[in-house]
Amino acid sequence: MPSAFQPFGATHGLTLLAGGLAVFALIRLGLAGGAKERFARGILAFFNLAAFGYSQAAWSSVEGGHDLDSALPFHLCDIAAILAGFALLTGNRRLALLTYFWGLAATVQALATPAISISFPHPAFVSFFVHHFAVVGAALYLPIVGGWRPEKPWWKSPLEAWLWTLLYAALAFCVNLALGTNFGFLARKPVNPSLLDHLGPWPVYLLWMAFIAFLCFSVLVLPFRRALR
Repeated sequence: MPSAFQPFGATHGLTLLAGGLAVFALIRLGLAGGAKERFARGILAFFNLAAFGYSQAAWSSVEGGHDLDSALPFHLCDIAAILAGFALLTGNRRLALLTYFWGLAATVQALATPAISISFPHPAFVSFFVHHFAVVGAALYLPIVGGWRPEKPWWKSPLEAWLWTLLYAALAFCVNLALGTNFGFLARKPVNPSLLDHLGPWPVYLLWMAFIAFLCFSVLVLPFRRALR
């Protein structure tokens, strides 16, 4: 039996440190330019585009790991990883926008309060954090190395990301009703401790999620305030 994951414990903290150092190293490599930049971008793109595949392989040995929630790539972080991979390869503005806002507003939250019950060194634990750090790494890499910037006026890009988020939520809500899944945690809160525990019962916490999402997106444009003047 794999050992149980303990949120905010030593393993969690060391994993966050290791993932943060890996992202920092890839960004430094990317800033060197040339072949090093292509290598760093390729590594990030690979781990994002392959995330669903290696996650499925890792969870294949876990009893009960084959429900529809894990068998379909429809969690926001699954979609964010696919978009991030193509954003890194193509430089598409809209893909970069969604990678930046979803990666830093949503995926960071998933790293802080992981919806996972299995601890290190199980492959499911490793794949979970590699997947989510790959998305966060892409979200930082695109503006720092790739030069992506939000559009003027300052509210345009956060609003666009928020509207795409609402569209995802509407689609996920319909899928959850049809299949009994919990994509986006729109049907119920995760079992593990999370921010949603402090936002009231369903459906009140859904409204708070929408408000907090727009607030976070607005805060994420602050590093670009000079460029947006």
